[in-house]
Amino acid sequence: MKRIKYIALSLLTLGMVACENELVEDLRDRNNLDSEPLPELTAGSADFSNYVSIGASFTAGFTDSALFVASQENSFPNIMASKFANVGGGTFTQPLMNDNFGGLLLGGNPVISPVTGERLFEERLVFGGAGPVALQSVNPTAMSTTDFALNNPTGPFNNLGIPGAKSFHLLAPGYGNLANFPAAANPYAIRVTGNAPNASILELAIAQNPTFFTISEVGGNDVLGYALSGGDGTDPITDSATFDASLNALVAGLTANGAKGVIGNLPNITSLSHFTTVPHNPVPLDAATAGFLNSASAYGAYNAGVAQALAGLVQFGQITQEMADAELAKRTITFSAGEGNAVVIMDENLIDLTGLNPALVSMRQATSEDLIVLPASSFIGTEAVPGNPQTVNGVAIPLADKWVLTPEEQQEIADATAAYNATISSVASSNGLALVDLNSILEQASSTGIMFGDYNMNTDLVFGGLVSLDGVHLTARGYALMANSFLQAIDTTFGSNFEASGNLAEAGDFPTNYSPTLQ
Repeated sequence: MKRIKYIALSLLTLGMVACENELVEDLRDRNNLDSEPLPELTAGSADFSNYVSIGASFTAGFTDSALFVASQENSFPNIMASKFANVGGGTFTQPLMNDNFGGLLLGGNPVISPVTGERLFEERLVFGGAGPVALQSVNPTAMSTTDFALNNPTGPFNNLGIPGAKSFHLLAPGYGNLANFPAAANPYAIRVTGNAPNASILELAIAQNPTFFTISEVGGNDVLGYALSGGDGTDPITDSATFDASLNALVAGLTANGAKGVIGNLPNITSLSHFTTVPHNPVPLDAATAGFLNSASAYGAYNAGVAQALAGLVQFGQITQEMADAELAKRTITFSAGEGNAVVIMDENLIDLTGLNPALVSMRQATSEDLIVLPASSFIGTEAVPGNPQTVNGVAIPLADKWVLTPEEQQEIADATAAYNATISSVASSNGLALVDLNSILEQASSTGIMFGDYNMNTDLVFGGLVSLDGVHLTARGYALMANSFLQAIDTTFGSNFEASGNLAEAGDFPTNYSPTLQ
């Protein structure tokens, strides 16, 4: 009898749910009567049946300093492909990682940098309560199982986003050949080349005979490597001629059989939170420490030496007094008790005084115009000699070039970005491609924020919603916003109606962070 009661109760519950669903549908029908129905989705002059995306980390779905299954599923090309599927789009295949931990192995072992001794491909970052932390610090069982020597997926792949690739890398034969690693191959490229290890990324794309394509953030890594290294010269900016030739070759190859496409220009990367989060003046000091730093035993002697050297240069007519005064103002280093002391940095743009006095190295205190890179947050304040407070990095010992982007270095990045974008605009126009102004979108996000659904997205680290925990790549919601920007550009250029027909991504369907427990 109890079983009969349970069955009856279940049937009653189902009946209530059915009635509720009918009521909801009835309300929807009534609401639809009060509003104009949306038009049918149309492709315009575009053919989305075979869509291929080519680019770098944004195309791949890189987020939180890693690539992993969930991030790939929320990549902007995959989001776009889901909308293309509603108007004749075909299957969109991605080179999915093996797990949601991120990171890469080589022959069962982590890849170690011969320079720093650190892992090159770390597991992803997660929110640790106060800021980004390594996944393993909160989930020790999280271990990468993706091995680019042992378990690569089988292609061909529609998503050919290669994290770390520069513009010319996408044309390079052997960039995905394991035999060329680490000198001239990229693990993410190795994972997509399959049985054609010497094929370029462009050749892999052309071989699929796409009907539609996206090109995104090509050129981003050409300046990003320089920016991430603080402009220290270890990763120089790609010259404009090389970039121009690479982009033209990519577009020529992809359009050779009549495919249409859309291309995104490059944002000003120094607006990203990787470069705007760490303040130039984060140092608190007590009176005794500030007094010591200002004394002749520390920076007092340096200040006096700089003043003397500059006076000598003026006396011998090598610089003007005005130049000397400006240089001295830049290079005078002083500290005070309390908060807000600026860090000391190296700056190769200062006048070289070491020929007069080897102790007068080119250093100064940072200003609000300098950008301190995000990793410096865990370095500033550490002691070069443990237990010796007179060796504090960023205070007693100046920050090396790799930790800071000076205004001059920022200008180099801005100039290269502007040149790349001029080429992108010209190539898009001459080849009938849709153009997405990602530069303006990021500029708006970094100044006033940009509305996406009910959310105001900005570039603040952790809580801005747009930029992921690594300070460079986007969140899933950020990639959805990017996908919509591409879809809207396609509407404008090819006469489709993704926006008008209600076929854009919804902000609330995409997260801004991933749980540490994600497997």
